[in-house]
Amino acid sequence: MGADRVFAYGAAAGLLGDLLLGDPRRGHPVAAFGRAAGAVERALWRDHRGWGALHTAVCVGGAVGLGALAARRLRGSTTASVAVTAAATWAVVGGTSLGREARAIGRALEAGDVEGARARLPHLCGRDPQALDAAGIARAVVESVAENTSDAVVGALVWGAVGGVPGLLGFRAVNTLDAMVGHKSARYRRFGWASARLDDLAGWPGARLTAVLATAAGDDPRGAVRAWREDADKHPSPNAGPVEASFAGALGVRLGGTLSYGGRVEHRPVLNGEGRAVATGDIERAVRLSRRVGLLALGVCVAGRLIARGHRS
Repeated sequence: MGADRVFAYGAAAGLLGDLLLGDPRRGHPVAAFGRAAGAVERALWRDHRGWGALHTAVCVGGAVGLGALAARRLRGSTTASVAVTAAATWAVVGGTSLGREARAIGRALEAGDVEGARARLPHLCGRDPQALDAAGIARAVVESVAENTSDAVVGALVWGAVGGVPGLLGFRAVNTLDAMVGHKSARYRRFGWASARLDDLAGWPGARLTAVLATAAGDDPRGAVRAWREDADKHPSPNAGPVEASFAGALGVRLGGTLSYGGRVEHRPVLNGEGRAVATGDIERAVRLSRRVGLLALGVCVAGRLIARGHRS
């Protein structure tokens, strides 16, 4: 069996494992990577871009190297190669846990338990929950579902199609480092610069594919195209912009506006100004759209890899 079919079967099995099991309760490989990256940070941290770039190179290079070593060692066994691809895919995608957290917050809002929803929101995103009412929480959840569909599912599948197990592990390493040190705090403004820029580069193809698939799978394809074209560039993130704008248009809602991170207030442009305000019921619609996008992304990535093989042969 060729590498293309190994990826196809392994990625499908890994995505199925995520759908059925979600993330492991204990011993998650991404959490283990985070602890290792934290240890490297403690050894290397300086308020300097160069040291931050070294931190990024060590952590991402280690993840890619581990994936390459595993793939090379198991190359002679098709079963083992499919199994390790499936395990890597299951470890790096997080669509089911994303949906579970979003739905838990949605249920709390439907029950009128705004405090309960505020308590769960930090499990999903970094917003300051105390600054949000029920409508603001619902909007934050929909925006997080949209952005994490790209970061936690589609982007990983894209890089898995490009680079197999090393691509899967490398993308998740980059994305995790950005969450750890890529934000603009006093400590990480310089040290985290390399991680943030690398995350922008690595996330670019997955974000565009997510936007295309959300447009195709949503309730209003024309609205999604219009919002993407008119509003995506207004967003401060080059990758979250297309994703959130296309989700907003596909769902017929307005996203963006004022938000608060770590006590810092940001006034972001409105995405899809022709849409209505987000309601609690839109959380479930966003989760369903996210799941459709993830399944379509698997098909596109597998097909793309097979087509590329056909051109090479």
